[in-house]
Amino acid sequence: MKERDFENYPLSDELKKALDVLKYNEPTKVQSEVIPRVLENQDLIVKSQTGSGKTAAFAIPICEKLVWEENKAQALVLTPTRELATQVREDITNIGRFKRIKALAVYGKEPFAIQKDELKQKTHVVVGTPGRLMDHIEKETIDLEQIKYLVIDEADEMLRMGFIDEVEAIIKKVPSNRVTMLYSATLPKEIEKLCHKYMQNPINVEITTEVSTDSIDHSLFEVKKGSKMALLKDVTVVENPDSCIIFCNTQDQVNEVWTELEQSHYSCEQIHGGLEQEKRFDVMEGFKLGKFRYLVATDVAARGIDVDNVSLVINFDVPMEKESYVHRTGRTGRAGNKGKAITFVDSFEERYLRSIENYIGFELHKREIPSKEEVKGAKEAFDKKMTEQRIVKNNKTARINQDIMKLHFNGGKKKKIRAVDLVGTISNIPNVTADDIGIITIKDNWSYVDILNGKGSLVLEAMEHTKVKGKKLKVSKAMK
Repeated sequence: MKERDFENYPLSDELKKALDVLKYNEPTKVQSEVIPRVLENQDLIVKSQTGSGKTAAFAIPICEKLVWEENKAQALVLTPTRELATQVREDITNIGRFKRIKALAVYGKEPFAIQKDELKQKTHVVVGTPGRLMDHIEKETIDLEQIKYLVIDEADEMLRMGFIDEVEAIIKKVPSNRVTMLYSATLPKEIEKLCHKYMQNPINVEITTEVSTDSIDHSLFEVKKGSKMALLKDVTVVENPDSCIIFCNTQDQVNEVWTELEQSHYSCEQIHGGLEQEKRFDVMEGFKLGKFRYLVATDVAARGIDVDNVSLVINFDVPMEKESYVHRTGRTGRAGNKGKAITFVDSFEERYLRSIENYIGFELHKREIPSKEEVKGAKEAFDKKMTEQRIVKNNKTARINQDIMKLHFNGGKKKKIRAVDLVGTISNIPNVTADDIGIITIKDNWSYVDILNGKGSLVLEAMEHTKVKGKKLKVSKAMK
């Protein structure tokens, strides 16, 4: 069942090209178990930790099986948090980029009317939180009749957050002749019950938790609680990471650590569930783009952090749940990079540490507190780095988008412009074919078209003297 290379799967050239650009070189364990089975339309119950590559495990075969010409959504993905919905939508868009797969994320605290308008467009995959998806179903602003794939992601987290009734209500609204996949780090009885009730002979796939010691150096400092802040400053000076996530157990602790670092002129931001949604998205985007080096976060906010080049993770607090250790430390040592995971442990936290060590199968090695001489010797290099912009080397979305230009046309539905009109006009430009045209979005008064393969400037220039459906439209490079 396992394949060691994506080339061995029956995938289209468009998907293989995207996987190559995204540097998906070899399938992870969960991908090698899941991809062939989804391609064969089998229902799956997958027990796997976050960070195991499970999003790509379902996104790759779903993108392969989707029919581009179909305007109604063909796949529905349920996630517990807005951040994760956004991350999953981005991953699906990246993987399906050259197949022109359009994915949309819907979640609360964003204008319903905007989502309603987006759902009227050709949309292949809808990713959403249960509450907002239920709103769209009840108001009949989403059409589920063509759904062929249903993914329930992080099911145990949805149960913990009290969404399980909405999840079941959504399942009942989706066509029964579908492929259903459920992903969960644990399988509580309520989740198992849900599976047996709504799945057709599901195959159980269990990916054992393996904490990487090849790509991640795991260590700890024994420290009194009151001395953690001073230690944090010394460790960050000595380690001087390009980028670092500092995890705390509570929102108050995140705020306290962030305030202290901010006052010490660190290049840092904070993220936790108590912040406004727009602020959380801005912080995540800023971290991905390298606008600051240090991110202080709670576990909840960490769901949806997918940054390839985080060089250091610090557990300011020992996580109370052993699974959280795996989740937190899995933020580093990704995409072939080396990383470090350092945990600060006071005497009251030792019982949590023992539980973690039993779970991961090895002890974290103890380190000596950095000496004053070490800190003093490293300070100049630290101060210098703190004044420099962080260079992001492995931003997957930037890689997949580097040869793509989004064009803005000042005409849409009110001028009776359709996707076929734009495709026909653009593909008639010399040296441009339909394969160079990506996702098309048509609104009332304007349209967006992604031009692939570095042909954007060519199309932009040609459109200065080209009409669409007999109409002269103003065309410009779209603002982000």
